[in-house]
Amino acid sequence: MDGPSLLQLIWLASPALPIGGFSYSEGVEPAVEWAGVDSEAAAARWIGEQLHLGLTRADLAVVAQAIPAWREGDLARIQALNQWVLATRETAELRLQTEQMGRSFVEWLKLHHDDAVESFAGLQPTYPVAFAFAAARTQASVHDAALAFAFGWAENMVAAAVKAVPLGQSAGQRILAQLAASIPAAVNTATRLADDERQAFSPMLAILSSRHETQYSRLFRS
Repeated sequence: MDGPSLLQLIWLASPALPIGGFSYSEGVEPAVEWAGVDSEAAAARWIGEQLHLGLTRADLAVVAQAIPAWREGDLARIQALNQWVLATRETAELRLQTEQMGRSFVEWLKLHHDDAVESFAGLQPTYPVAFAFAAARTQASVHDAALAFAFGWAENMVAAAVKAVPLGQSAGQRILAQLAASIPAAVNTATRLADDERQAFSPMLAILSSRHETQYSRLFRS
């Protein structure tokens, strides 16, 4: 990729994008109260396991499959992937997150891509499907786009842990360094998964997400 294309990919994956990602912890907040995530080591372990057991096998695999589908104009494939994401959200909060972030991502895309309105006609995209649309319009390979998506997710999760555990900024950076070292292997796995190998089976995360709906004194929406 040339410089402008690389910058565009980094921009797309940034947690600072105005789509609300910062308002979700994806289970970190209830894990602090009920699953013993009360230290740097515990937070690193929790988020690392979520990377490999959750993100890699689900949303990251969807991103990897949706990018070529967008580039080929295969709307039936896009619809199927989007429906799979919705069907595999195990709690109301997790479904709300992917719907809200997808919707907000599209609104942001309309400012930068003239074909966004037409491309999403009749589709209420989930976040990974919306991200894949934007990544497909860069020069990035599927592998590089997946790396960016995973690192943006990791940044957001670490930021949530820093606030919720709480941790210091240096601890957060150490956790992020561990995640960055693990992300390439996660992407290699995600990009090789076939349709029948994708899964979103994380029962403890689902339980904690459900409990978060009534958790006292919350910072995050999930």
